[in-house]
This record gives sequence, structure tokens and C-alpha cells, in this order.
Amino acid sequence: MSPTIRSAAIEAATCRWLSRDESNKGGVTWRGGGRTEDYKGGGTAFSLCWIPEESQKDEVTLLPLRSRTGHFRGEHRGINLEQNPRGWGLRMEQSAASVPAALPYYVAFSQLLGLTVVAVTGAWLGLYRGGIAWESSLQFNVHPLCMVMGMIFLQGDALLVYRVFRKEAKRTTKILHGLLHIFAFIIALVGLVAVFDYHKKKGYADLYSLHSWCGISVFVLYFMQWLVGFSFFLFPGASFSLRSRYRPQHTFFGATIFLLSVGTALLGLKEALLFKLGSKYSTFEPEGVLANVLGLLLICFGVVVLYILAQADWKRPTQAEEQALSMDFKTLTEGDSPSPQ
Repeated sequence: MSPTIRSAAIEAATCRWLSRDESNKGGVTWRGGGRTEDYKGGGTAFSLCWIPEESQKDEVTLLPLRSRTGHFRGEHRGINLEQNPRGWGLRMEQSAASVPAALPYYVAFSQLLGLTVVAVTGAWLGLYRGGIAWESSLQFNVHPLCMVMGMIFLQGDALLVYRVFRKEAKRTTKILHGLLHIFAFIIALVGLVAVFDYHKKKGYADLYSLHSWCGISVFVLYFMQWLVGFSFFLFPGASFSLRSRYRPQHTFFGATIFLLSVGTALLGLKEALLFKLGSKYSTFEPEGVLANVLGLLLICFGVVVLYILAQADWKRPTQAEEQALSMDFKTLTEGDSPSPQ
């Protein structure tokens, strides 16, 4: 009977440590979670943690390769193992992770809210602000529409990518995450150009209000977040250990910037209403009521997105091939444990 291991790091006190068994026709087969707790490299011991049989869900096979510069087999082909003098490759097959029952409903609700926010923004601008146009006094209206579409709706969707696409390849999900942020940035940039150009044509002052200070700060932070994320996780890519240390900060600042974007939109909405309605705002003017509904919808969308992100059980599960690709083979052959992804 092959031993069982699990995929995440666990306390040594809860498991038994086993050395490798070459009974599988020249290979070394472990059935279970698919993660080595400690890889001694060379010698006889791949130290693995054994846990009860009911945990068997995945299968991991260590296969001896023919040369030092062998490659992962199957899905892992092309990964160089030159730092692994014993020439051991890793093949992992993992059962598909189930989707949490409530997650699709929350995601669908978030999309309904997001599309409603965009639609109500367009309705507000069309019914009470004359619509949008670039070469006229309506140029200002390009700003709120673009900022809502980019910095709120698309940014929120970009944050949800890792919750929605749970079984796709990690790199594919990363690219989609990055592309959505690019689209959000470009649309928001159009909105910023529109308002600055409008102010210039009208002779209005720039960057004097709290909304404008918050807005430009959030936009700069968003751009910096995207640049650092691109450099660390896509191209050229940082080392695995550096990415592991930075990932929590990337996640935190992503959610924070999204929250600040919603707050800045609320400030801008209130400012626009006060400039036009003035004291009439307190008389429940139809425009004021519609804008208040829009504000509530913005808050609801932000809350639902952040709620989805906050659920630890809804995080995208690590796929078997990602565990294999994340192992630092130089560290492994020196006898250290790989850090969990």
C-alpha cells in the first residue's frame, strides 16, 4: 500500500515521516495530497508526511529521469532540472476541485450589481446631464462614466478572476487578471484626460477638491500596483521566494485600492450633485434621488466583491502542476523544504 501525503504544510507532530519506496517499477509513487514536506535530495530519503487513508484524493509519482538535464514529463515538459543532480522529475495528477456551492450565486450577484451601476450611471448622465460627447460642454460627463466602468466595475472583475476561474491554468488566469486591469487603466485614463481637458477649456482650476486629491492618488497607486504585479508575476518575473513574500501585499493593496476607488466615486458623485443642485438637493429632486440610488449601488457592489475576496474557502485551489512548478529545485537538492505557494 502506497503512503499518503497532503498538499499543504502541516505540523510534524501530526504525521509520520517516511522514506521513499521504489517498489513501483523503478519509480517512486506516493498517493495522497501531492506535496513533499521535506526533500532531502540524493540519498534515499524523500521525507513525506503520511496521513490517514481517507485523505487520498491525489496521486504523485516521482520518476527517475535519464539525465541531469531531464524535463518534467507530461504537462510539466520543458522545465529544466539541471539543478537536480539525481535527475528526479515530478508528475502530479490532482482531482478537480469542487466549486463552493454559494460562490456562483455571489459572483452572479456581483455582476448584476456591477452592470446595474454602469447602466444607472449612464442613465443619470443621459437624463439629467445631457449625455456624453468629447467636443462640447458634455465632455465632462465622459469622466464619471469612464471612472465607474474602469476603476470600479472592471477593477472589481479583475479581482474576482481568481475566484471564478478555478480550474484553468494559472498563467492563463494571470494573463486575464492583468488584461482586465489594463482595460480598466486605459478607460480610467480616458476619463482623467476628459476632465483635465474640460477644465482647461473652461478655465477651471484643477486638483483643489478632496475628490480630485483622492482620485489622482488612487489612480497613481493603481498604476504602481499594476506595474509591480506585472514585473513580479508575469514578465520578467521575480524569484519564487520573492513572489511568495510579496503576494500578500499585492492582494492587500489590490483590495484596498478597489475600496478607495469606490469611496472616491462617492465623493465625486456628492460633489457633482452639490455643484448643480445646491440647496435643491435637500428637496428630493429626482436627479438627487437617482444619484443617491447610484451611490448605494456602488457601495453594494464594493461590499459584495470584498466579501467574495474575504472568504478563505473560496480562494482558487492550487493545482497539482502549479505545486510542481513552484518547487525551487536548487533549494530542494540542498536539503531544505520548499516554501508553500
